[in-house]
Amino acid sequence: MAEDPQRNFRSAYYEKVGFRGVEEKKSLEILLKDNPLDVEKLCTFSQRFPLPSMYRIHVWKVLLGILPPHSDSQALVAGYRREQYRDVLGALQVMRFLHGATPQVEVYLRMFQLEAQELPRRSELSPPDEEDEDFLAIGRAMEEIVEDPVDCYWLIKCFVNQFNNKFGDSIPHLPKSLEHYLSLEDSRLLAHLKSCSALSKLPYHLWFRRSFAGCLPESSLQRVWDKVISGSCKILVFVAVEVLLSYKIMLMGMSRPETVVQFLSNMPQENTDAIVTKAIDLWHKYCGTPMHSV
Repeated sequence: MAEDPQRNFRSAYYEKVGFRGVEEKKSLEILLKDNPLDVEKLCTFSQRFPLPSMYRIHVWKVLLGILPPHSDSQALVAGYRREQYRDVLGALQVMRFLHGATPQVEVYLRMFQLEAQELPRRSELSPPDEEDEDFLAIGRAMEEIVEDPVDCYWLIKCFVNQFNNKFGDSIPHLPKSLEHYLSLEDSRLLAHLKSCSALSKLPYHLWFRRSFAGCLPESSLQRVWDKVISGSCKILVFVAVEVLLSYKIMLMGMSRPETVVQFLSNMPQENTDAIVTKAIDLWHKYCGTPMHSV
């Protein structure tokens, strides 16, 4: 089908004057009118563009399987999800696992454990292990993005499950992938990180296992999670590369691996939107831009 020159002119004009998302928002609204929703097209859209904030949670719920693609079933399924949330929460209260001061994110963790049949005995409760800490970090970030506790729990649960099931085997290979792309973008910085023994000690766990939860402010993080939820864990590599490139001058002045790790584990929270934008551009540069079909 021939491209519409008027539409292309409009898109170029909108982008030039700073309304880059106008055409994309219209395209998404067209996709959301489909019944059933085309999940593949929604994935493609999310891979190519940032989701408008007014539609983000709804699209995430569809892509994660919390809501079905058939619009006429969504209210019914949402009711079932709310009921299940109340049942699991009620069971924990009956078992006296929760008290008034239990942080909400810890409530989500116990619910998750109960549903997965991994809830420890009350007499055997111990401090959270590494996997629990990953869940709690993602949960705390999701709490900042999603107001409704029912939606928040289902999004955390399905995000964590999808991430582990879909990307679990890929995660251990991401540090090597980061090294490869950093060598293409800035071999001098890579050589410095190797020479001061920092490369192997970078906060890969925070970056990759937690998908940058707790590292990036939520306004930037949700744009990264658009890509993760729609099917790409590779975006995490390019965010990490761009973090390193953005703080190159500071990192080049550090000679101790502990100093590098300490800085990157508590990186400054300003300019993160620019870092994510550059990371997405870098991701598209090396991995291509998915075709957007509406």
